[in-house]
Amino acid sequence: MAVGIDRQAGGATPAGGEGYFPKGRSVLREVHEQKAVGLLYGQRALCIGALKPLNYVGTSLHTRGRNAPFQRLSRTGLMFETVFFGSCARADQVLNAVRRMHEGVEGRLPQDAGHAYPAGTPYSAADPEMMLWTVAVIADSAQWFYEHLVRALRQEEKETLWQEYLRFGELFGMPRDSAPATYAEFRAWYERQLAGEDLHLTEEALYMGRASAFEIPMPTTRRPAKWVHDIVMLGSLPPRVRDLYGLRYGARDAAICGWALAAWRGAGRLLPSPLMQGSCAREFRMVAATERRRIELGLPTPQLER
Repeated sequence: MAVGIDRQAGGATPAGGEGYFPKGRSVLREVHEQKAVGLLYGQRALCIGALKPLNYVGTSLHTRGRNAPFQRLSRTGLMFETVFFGSCARADQVLNAVRRMHEGVEGRLPQDAGHAYPAGTPYSAADPEMMLWTVAVIADSAQWFYEHLVRALRQEEKETLWQEYLRFGELFGMPRDSAPATYAEFRAWYERQLAGEDLHLTEEALYMGRASAFEIPMPTTRRPAKWVHDIVMLGSLPPRVRDLYGLRYGARDAAICGWALAAWRGAGRLLPSPLMQGSCAREFRMVAATERRRIELGLPTPQLER
């Protein structure tokens, strides 16, 4: 197979119509092709990601989708699917657009965000630590849902998966040497982050982080599925994350979550693959359309400016 050199990321990339994560050879693609992963990982990643004030405030102050957060989340999901599943040419179009958007994402915190981040602390989308945190919460969230809803990954698959997330980060401009080099190092680093004293939820992050996980707009016909969605999302969050958000998770919740996870795994063994695998574009657009209709009708929907 011929290869070209990707100048932005510095690595070898497939030539022609094959993507950065080739079907049948990429563990990352296998993980994200599971619809259960595609439908859930982004919300969990946003919820956990909001615990780092520089990431949250920097994104919030520079987004153009403040009053339609789920339309923004849907667009992000579609862009990531293009990078995960599309050809290199299509992925590059998305990557170039994201780079242009990130060029202006820099500034200083307008007010204190916990003891570690006083007002005036600088932030930038080009900060390698901020990039790493973004990749980390995506990687952790996707792996959690895959292993709990599909199957456990072997150790060598976990290593390959992390190496591919490093590649994913590089495509968006993250220097590889700024990130843990191995899966074991990533897990140790991530646990330190979750235990860190710098985690802090601004008032806005507390509201929107919870909303991203538990207030996703769905048509009324899908309310039963929404209930299952919420208990699984709650069970997926690390204990400290639940504590910081003030979320209760008792023995009854854990039992229901365990039942829901087992039921999904069982369904995955029985239902045809096309129902369980592939793009979530249809679902992303449904969520965006539902939020759009709610806004048009003046119905409540999570917004950054309340």
